[in-house]
Amino acid sequence: MKRFLYNFLLLLLALLLSDRVALGQNDAQLTQYMFNKLVYNPAYAGVEGVTNITALYRSQWLGYQASIDQGGAPSTALITFDAPILRLNSGLGLQVLNDQLGPQNNLNILLAYAYHLELNDYKLSFALQGGVISQTIDFDKYRWLDPDDPFNRTGKESQVRPDLSIGFFLQSQKLYAGLSYNHLIDSEFDFGVENIQNPLEKQLNFMMGYDIMYNYDVIITPSVLFRTDFTGYALDVSTLLEYKQMFWGGLSYRYMEAVSAILGYAFLKDKSLRIGYSLDYIVHHANAKATTSHEFMLNYLLPLNVGKERKIIRTPRFRH
Repeated sequence: MKRFLYNFLLLLLALLLSDRVALGQNDAQLTQYMFNKLVYNPAYAGVEGVTNITALYRSQWLGYQASIDQGGAPSTALITFDAPILRLNSGLGLQVLNDQLGPQNNLNILLAYAYHLELNDYKLSFALQGGVISQTIDFDKYRWLDPDDPFNRTGKESQVRPDLSIGFFLQSQKLYAGLSYNHLIDSEFDFGVENIQNPLEKQLNFMMGYDIMYNYDVIITPSVLFRTDFTGYALDVSTLLEYKQMFWGGLSYRYMEAVSAILGYAFLKDKSLRIGYSLDYIVHHANAKATTSHEFMLNYLLPLNVGKERKIIRTPRFRH
């Protein structure tokens, strides 16, 4: 584990010294990634030992105006579900994600199966995720300079492609670390036009977080999410402070893009209902984007498990 982290940090340093910062937005970009690990790693499915349901909506670059037509700002809506299957030492995960990128819309429907191993103080999870990705293009939203362009059409067209990902996730009472490799199938969208290809680029995701017990009531959790398609990369570094497992707040920085504030509150006696909000403020290339993005999250933890009953130890780690 130490050698892996050392090698990863060397790779991360090399990428930070390069100029390949931009990452194609085939996959959703979330500021509250620490509460939505399943989106980036299928091996997270069922690891917490509870049934976990999350809904999230992200409005990116609020107020963005295109140079010709109104609107065009990206938006993301998603619902995720994961639960343990205790008899099989495993977990199931489902995500339905809709990503709107101007005239292009991506709909992901993905199902994950994870197998869990208990290793002393750690839980190690391996996962395989499969499903479909549907891409729809609204040709009416394009303005063509060349009327003979083969892409010059009207109306909407859709294509559906299979998708496959693998993931590994390690968790203890204080530490989590995950590595996933997405879009293993060489899928591409061409909409019947020769020499026009929009491939699903393979993407490597790494995430890690660690709980620092400041005192009995306060937990400080630094975390990181690193994503790369091997031509560009994105890096999020965050720190959250949680008080009595009820209220949390913190800051995040997306390298060469934005700084963010994150807030959240847990409701009900068992703190099973949570709401979260994040505000991004663009600090790089702001002239090409609107300056703020907003993200709203609703999460509910069910005490119901599939399979045999097992006592669940509630810890701050299992809260994010």
